[in-house]
Amino acid sequence: MLILRANGVETFESCEGGPGHSFPEPTVRFHGGTWAGYRAFAVAMEHGLPVLHLRYCFTAVNGHLEAPCWEMTFGPSVRDLG
Repeated sequence: MLILRANGVETFESCEGGPGHSFPEPTVRFHGGTWAGYRAFAVAMEHGLPVLHLRYCFTAVNGHLEAPCWEMTFGPSVRDLG
C-alpha cells in the first residue's frame, strides 16, 4: 500500500483481497522489528485506513519457518483508497 511505503513501512507483499486472490480481505505484509507493527498501525490510523487486524506471523515453507513478518488486514472500503 503506497501510503504505508511513503511513510517508511517496508512492505513486501500486498493483495486487494476477495475471491480468486491470495487473501480474503485486503492485506499488506511488511518487515520490521518489535515496534514496526505499532508504527504501521499509527500510520494507517493517521490516514484513515480501516485496519481490521495486525498480526506478527511466522510462515511455514516446505516444513520450515521463515523469519517473522507483520501482516495488516483492512476492511473492504480500503479498495476505494487505492
